[in-house]
Amino acid sequence: MIQNSLPAQLKRPRFSRLLLAQATSVLVIVVLAGVLGGRGAALSALLGGLVCWLPNAYFAWRAFRYQGARLASDIVKSFYRAEAGKFGLTAALFTLVFVTVPPSNPAFFFGAYVATLFTQWLGPWLLRGPSHT
Repeated sequence: MIQNSLPAQLKRPRFSRLLLAQATSVLVIVVLAGVLGGRGAALSALLGGLVCWLPNAYFAWRAFRYQGARLASDIVKSFYRAEAGKFGLTAALFTLVFVTVPPSNPAFFFGAYVATLFTQWLGPWLLRGPSHT
């Protein structure tokens, strides 16, 4: 029996599908808000969706930098740093939006935020790779 001396290649989770699903939900809500409430509602929905989507994209970019059992402490640190950065970015974006461009329709702003946040529930389904069994 010949053993392979090369370590198994670990793959980063494919967050692009989840981020694309979130971006799609933002666009659908923006169009819906534009039809129902006009241009101001569409802008409010866009801002709400971006306040949720941008920190999630940051987390996906920062969280999975390290792989392998030897780097377990680095993996844990990168998750904590990514989550802290996501939280800080969310707080900063909420502040920035409410100070510079107050939403004309808070219902669409928070509706788009919550709908984009709920899209994360699709994560296990969207991140799952193809079955080889």
